[in-house]
Amino acid sequence: MLIQKQEKVLPDYHEHLKVILLGTGTPRAFSGRAKSGVAVLAGSKVFLVDCGGGTVDQLIKAGVMPQRIEDVLFTHHHSDHNSGFFDVFISSWRTHVIPDRVFEGRSVPMNVYGPTTTKDIIGKMRESFDFDANLRVNYNLSADQGANINYFECNEGIVYDADGIKITAFEVDHRPVYPALAYKIEYNGKSVVISGDTIPVANMIKYSRGADLLIHESYNKAWLDALIEQFPEQAQSLSNPAKYHTTTLQAAEIARQAEVPHLVLTHHIPAPAETEEAEAEYTQGMRDIYANRITMGRDLMVFEL
Repeated sequence: MLIQKQEKVLPDYHEHLKVILLGTGTPRAFSGRAKSGVAVLAGSKVFLVDCGGGTVDQLIKAGVMPQRIEDVLFTHHHSDHNSGFFDVFISSWRTHVIPDRVFEGRSVPMNVYGPTTTKDIIGKMRESFDFDANLRVNYNLSADQGANINYFECNEGIVYDADGIKITAFEVDHRPVYPALAYKIEYNGKSVVISGDTIPVANMIKYSRGADLLIHESYNKAWLDALIEQFPEQAQSLSNPAKYHTTTLQAAEIARQAEVPHLVLTHHIPAPAETEEAEAEYTQGMRDIYANRITMGRDLMVFEL
């Protein structure tokens, strides 16, 4: 049978924490920059932190079959962080068959974690595809429990603690989006903090202390200022990131105070070209503040902890 070859698939078990940047982009569309999403693999579990548009395609490119996704954690509910949920929900539920392997679809409800707005927002999304879900159960014979969602809303505290994996949610500040969260994920003596979208907050320093990896959003102020000067009629929309995001230099200061060994930037505003020259310009001045490792996140980058 001339069926398209399946992408290389990662093992079903990971002894150490593995972090994959699925999307390092923003609501604005850039080539090579998918919308926000991070996959965290620990033991036999895969946790998806945010799922902007294109998340399923990015998972497959990363070697993570969507059928492994049972747990989705939302930092907040901007569209670039949740617009891929429909595809993640359905794709994780559907069994996938190729000549040499079967990937069993999710037969249990999806677990959805997030701020206290989550059930209201994601619940409405789920209702919007009742027609499709009912067909999957009654015609395609997909597992009926897979059509359901378990919601876990918590703005601050431990949201998952099982099989040696602990996930802690904590509040950040992305107003007018409220509440907004970040997550700390711990496994086998290692930990990663994922900031979501936020201005600098004390909580980020507090929870990042002792972490092995900090993945933090950032924007380049000098680049935005230059765009505002070039396109003054767009000044309001271009200046908005300063109201609810973190500059590159502020991210460096957070990492310095938290004493993390490795800072990874994501959610780039504006998105730099994937070249050493562009990324060096984007991070200019950061190493004067923070002496440890800085990585400019690119889509599908992998970090083993």
